[in-house]
Amino acid sequence: MPMLHALARLIFPIAFSFLLIKFAFRLGQKKQRDRIFGGANLEMVKAKDALFSFKDIAGIDQVKEEITEIVQFLRDPARFLSLGARSPAGMLLVGPPGTGKTLLAKAVAGEAGVPFFSIAGTEFMEMFVGVGASRVRDIFKQARANAPCILFIDEFDGIGQARSYGGGGGDENVHTINQLLTEMDGFEDNTGIVVMAATNRPSSLDQALTRPGRFDRIVHMPLPNVDVRRLAPRGWDA
Repeated sequence: MPMLHALARLIFPIAFSFLLIKFAFRLGQKKQRDRIFGGANLEMVKAKDALFSFKDIAGIDQVKEEITEIVQFLRDPARFLSLGARSPAGMLLVGPPGTGKTLLAKAVAGEAGVPFFSIAGTEFMEMFVGVGASRVRDIFKQARANAPCILFIDEFDGIGQARSYGGGGGDENVHTINQLLTEMDGFEDNTGIVVMAATNRPSSLDQALTRPGRFDRIVHMPLPNVDVRRLAPRGWDA
């Protein structure tokens, strides 16, 4: 009996430690799966919480004039559609870092009084094929539930890089862009959703993304001049 007690005292801590390690390993695997296969990390700013509008942006009056109709549409989509107007599809903001692309997208939402959804293009790319496409479906589902709204994709070249059909890691890029094109082409109702994207590498984007009905409106963001830099608008970012 003493030997059995001694053996039990020896085996029990080892078995308990083994089970604890196994549990921690499985918990880590679950968190990893949730991170990879979970929904898109989409940030939302409600209309009432908007911090920016056109008055917060200086030096790009011509750009603001170009997108005024987008603001007007978002304020009252039903009126424009009743007149036979087509819902705007996508707008691509092009310019080097520091020209206010993100700030402009936020200001459009603030000026129109609609929710602002944002996500980085790099959020879509994972090692497992199909994850990026799933996240594209997820962000459009959330946007449709909150339309009218702005859906903003920063670092767009992270998701929209020209497709490669050579197999391997390029397959995920192909599936993700194909799903984005499907969503943009409007097989489901995208009324009231204006998709804006920002990039400083437009030449790297897949050509299919800039065809009519997709990101067919390209807005070039100029570098701020000396007078604008002196104003230093609050929240100025890329």
